[in-house]
Amino acid sequence: MFTEQEKEALYKVIYTRRDVRSFLPDPIPEEAVTNVIHAGHHAPSVGFMQPWNFILVTSEPLKERLAWAADKERRALAIHYEGQRQDQFLSLKVEGLKQAPLTICITCDPTRGGAHVLGRNSIPETDMLSVACAIQNMWLAACVEGLAMGWVSFYKKNDVREILGIPPHIEPIALLSVGYTENYPEKPILETAQWEKRRSLQDLIYHETWGNRQPE
Repeated sequence: MFTEQEKEALYKVIYTRRDVRSFLPDPIPEEAVTNVIHAGHHAPSVGFMQPWNFILVTSEPLKERLAWAADKERRALAIHYEGQRQDQFLSLKVEGLKQAPLTICITCDPTRGGAHVLGRNSIPETDMLSVACAIQNMWLAACVEGLAMGWVSFYKKNDVREILGIPPHIEPIALLSVGYTENYPEKPILETAQWEKRRSLQDLIYHETWGNRQPE
């Protein structure tokens, strides 16, 4: 059982956690980094396959190359938007990859555990979903440690594979910028930028079958 204080702390960090794009160059204590990685490693995974690896990148040249890969893809994706929407998209920053003292590339190994992983055979993408659970754990742990984290999700996988020497069968799932920040947002950055707003939870809940609203 958990105390009321412990429950409140859990929900507080869930609602406080944000995706951050600007960082200070201040170094991160090794203990804090270890805690964040341990939190990721203790995430649930289908068949307990633990498909993740964590590549810790602190080299300035490597961070520059990762930022280049992200910016290249950001500009390529901008063609899908027009007018103000395109301007908003191009204003999204990837400089955090260069600013943050640490970038963590978290990967997925679809071969881990062999050809038959309990619970994965019917839905193969559950290995990537397991990595997503690890990312969420890391994000919450970073928040508790007073750190900011930003998930950079637009890049060509082969660019990241080449830059970080990742084998062809390994999936680079996310680049996570980690560091301290002066501006920890109260709301999600995309909500503040009016890119999107939080949907009404009531509109997202069905009962028993799809589309079935709770009877009044």
